[in-house]
Amino acid sequence: MTPVPYLSASTRAALDRVVAGNLADTTDALQRLRDLRALLLALEQDPATLQAVREALDAGTGWDEIADASGLKPAAAKWRWQGTDAEIAERHAAGRKRSARPSSVPTDLPGLSVSEAAAQLGVSAQAIYLRVTRGSLRAETIQLPDGRSYKRVFPDEDSTGR
Repeated sequence: MTPVPYLSASTRAALDRVVAGNLADTTDALQRLRDLRALLLALEQDPATLQAVREALDAGTGWDEIADASGLKPAAAKWRWQGTDAEIAERHAAGRKRSARPSSVPTDLPGLSVSEAAAQLGVSAQAIYLRVTRGSLRAETIQLPDGRSYKRVFPDEDSTGR
């Protein structure tokens, strides 16, 4: 066992796998990659990380210094570690929920996106919004069941005038 008493048992086990693979020098590249990624994940989730942040805060260290030491920006460090255990868990759960949603725009939406309409009509996106405001182009906001919404433009042949 690697002598790092402040790490959890699962993180020490991940560290041991990396060290053993390094000493054996026979571990294949993909296994080394898996072991390294597992160690990084274990370190990120290890209670020792949050404990170190809380000890630094108690000692008067500011978020800028904590962020610098952890390789994050201050806002990201605060998002990860500021507040009670329950507040942190709630924030992280909300973040995982957002990241589970599809991130790409659906391809089966009606009409054109603002940028597609702008390209088709040879104008800027601002010109499209202006035409929509003036009523020379029809546009709708399409709301998806997961909460995402998209502005869709429906140009017809008569809307190409400037």
